Amino acid sequence: MPLVSEYMTGGVVKVEIPGNRYDVLKVLKRTGISGLPVLMGGKLVGIITRRDLLYNPEENQLALLMTPDPIVIRPSATIQEAAQLMISHHVRRLPVLDGDTLVGLISIADLILAIARMRISVEVREFVIPTFALWEETPLPLVGRIMEISGYEAFPILNAASELKGIISERDLIRHATIEDTVIESDLSTTGIDDDEWTWESIRDVHTISYGISRVSLEDCSVKKAMISNVIMVSANATASECALRMKRSHVDQLPVVNEDGKLKSMLFDRELIKVLLPGPT
Repeated sequence: MPLVSEYMTGGVVKVEIPGNRYDVLKVLKRTGISGLPVLMGGKLVGIITRRDLLYNPEENQLALLMTPDPIVIRPSATIQEAAQLMISHHVRRLPVLDGDTLVGLISIADLILAIARMRISVEVREFVIPTFALWEETPLPLVGRIMEISGYEAFPILNAASELKGIISERDLIRHATIEDTVIESDLSTTGIDDDEWTWESIRDVHTISYGISRVSLEDCSVKKAMISNVIMVSANATASECALRMKRSHVDQLPVVNEDGKLKSMLFDRELIKVLLPGPT
């Protein structure tokens, strides 16, 4: 079984504490990656992902957004061990440490590359999962909320004729995300309270407090304007390595699974496909 050192990404893009979400959002938009190691004083202290930004919209500080003490792996471990850790801990990436030094990052995308090269003939029908689709006119902010509630990181998009028109993923949400600053005014007026309920004249005056809120917001548009419309589809009898190769070549994390008539049946996610590396399937 190949080793982590053979497939990990070296020269990892990372962020440092102290920092804020603007720094992270800028890197995620520029690179298209889904998560970054967080360092403090040269030592690994956490992982920050696009999910952390999208689903904690009002938090700004990197130290509060990140997941501290991430699961790590050593370069000499096998990719099977990496897959087991990712699946059992529900993570998409593992920092690779040599002692206390961060030497790389291995992600689900790296494991997908390994699967593509291994020519695994297991049919992907064993790894597809049920899904539901969204209408192409669904507002993008609502799509983000549905992703958060459901735990799904991507959805197929259908038109009114139930035809598959695209895919929307968290990566697409990040591309259409901005940091929005607003000012909220809070009314501390005591209007309507009887005079005899108060003993201090000063607190019966009208008072307001203004304070700023900064949050991550999604563009106010329909999902069809943000989705990827060039959809790569597969059949349920495609092999694991065939699907992995399509994912790598198309730079996607999921593939719609269709029947012989091209109708959507289910979805194949990369996080499910890496299960082919676990003991059992051959």
